[in-house]
Amino acid sequence: MSKFGVFICIIFLLLLAGCDYFQKSSKEVVLAECYGKYLYESDLKGIVPEGASIMDSIQRVSNFIDSWVRRQVLLHQAEINLDKEALDLNKQMEEYRNSLVIYAYESQLINQKLDTLVSEDEIAEYYEQNKGDFQLRNTMVRVAYVIIDEDSKQKANLKKLLSDPDTLMLQNIDIQATYYAVKSYLDVDQWMRLDELTSIVPIQIFNTESFLKKNKFVSFDMNEYTYMVRFVDYLLEESTSPMEMVRDNIKSVILARRKQAMINKMQEALYEKAKREHAFEVYVGSPTLYNAD
Repeated sequence: MSKFGVFICIIFLLLLAGCDYFQKSSKEVVLAECYGKYLYESDLKGIVPEGASIMDSIQRVSNFIDSWVRRQVLLHQAEINLDKEALDLNKQMEEYRNSLVIYAYESQLINQKLDTLVSEDEIAEYYEQNKGDFQLRNTMVRVAYVIIDEDSKQKANLKKLLSDPDTLMLQNIDIQATYYAVKSYLDVDQWMRLDELTSIVPIQIFNTESFLKKNKFVSFDMNEYTYMVRFVDYLLEESTSPMEMVRDNIKSVILARRKQAMINKMQEALYEKAKREHAFEVYVGSPTLYNAD
């Protein structure tokens, strides 16, 4: 919609509302006034998109004006009730701006100069030095499982492949599982929580450690399905996480430390430079620093 069209909608709205519009100057058309604050026609720029219908334009403009009035009413009430100290936002605005400027500069520095390559040796060294930080909160397992219809003709074949650790040919199982399984999971290199597994495969476990020690393969029928699970490895709750499980976390920690070290080094270098150039002076003897009364 053209600017002229928007203006026509505004005039139409004001006529519908039975209101007179104000003109604070010959150049600015005032659409609304609230406690001495004015809403101008120019404030509606971008409210009505190109191609909008007359009715849609009227609705958008009307909603915007109503929202503006409500906000001014609330702002007026807040200004009445807040004390002068609370209303003095200059210091807060300055602090906020300073924080944004510093953050932008530090982010630029990090993006330009931070070495983001973390070697396996660094990860391994950090892991060895901080093993106490990597205690498991849940029992973890590495498994492969297949869920098929109880009367499936592939039941015996899949059971044979999945139960024999020497014939755990995941590629072959994967092909058959794609066609015959209701659901399957064959990524035995990945760890998953035991409770996540039992939410999918309803195994009843009363003693976790005893069960995992004794069972490498489990198969049972329930609710017209056959569940088959091959346990490849496990880690009990409160044992130490293997390094492959926490590698990404360690890398994030190392990078975070590098970022902080870079920022600290930059800040200290700038401070020393400013000191050498006599760019600042601290008036330690100022009586206001010592007289609290």
